[in-house]
Amino acid sequence: MYSKCRVRVALVGEFNAAITAHRAIPEALRLAAETLGVAVEHDWLGTDSIVDDAALMAYDGIWCVPGSPYVSADGALRAIRFAREQGVPFLGTCGGFQHALLEYARNRLGWADAEHAELSPQAQTPLIAPLACALQDVSERVHLVSGSRIAELYGVREISEQYLCRYGLVDAFVEPLMAQALKASGHDEAGAVRAIELEDHPFFIATLFQPERAALQGRLPPLVAGLVGACAVQSVHEAHLEQAS
Repeated sequence: MYSKCRVRVALVGEFNAAITAHRAIPEALRLAAETLGVAVEHDWLGTDSIVDDAALMAYDGIWCVPGSPYVSADGALRAIRFAREQGVPFLGTCGGFQHALLEYARNRLGWADAEHAELSPQAQTPLIAPLACALQDVSERVHLVSGSRIAELYGVREISEQYLCRYGLVDAFVEPLMAQALKASGHDEAGAVRAIELEDHPFFIATLFQPERAALQGRLPPLVAGLVGACAVQSVHEAHLEQAS
């Protein structure tokens, strides 16, 4: 589909072979590369290594992976902000979803006191707080919003995905958080937000669930295909600009 296209994806987070999602991610990228005809390279970037934007400049896409708390929350937030502001294709899963919300609240909406209860247990009204019922290695149904990018990628309105998390977005913040470009694009049976995306961005999607796990059963995760495809489009566009100059 993208002949001779080569893309590089930064995996933001500390690699841990004991984390199921981390074992699944390289396989998910391999399946996407094979299906789309794209050569995909990936690097694991420890969050403490991201001290400025220079560490991110070489990548066509950024994936903030599960594994929170990260060694450096600031490093993870810097990577997410870079992707959001520079139009770099972005995927956030599990902890990446939580930190994408935190970054947007602080830097786009100016909520300087937005906190994550895992990082700041003393916070009075955290944006991200413990779930009433922790989602530990469970599979649940997610209802996708019609017309959303994520619904387009899955091709259906209802999916079943796996979770491994203890924190989620506090319901009271949903309406003000989603009043501008950020939109909720997936909800659980009770209506809690489980997926988000940015309307004014080439590709910016984050999910509380871990879609990458499907790769361990030999299935290409639609969101990973979407990320790699968006990276390829960006890479081809940049190559054309370089040739024109």
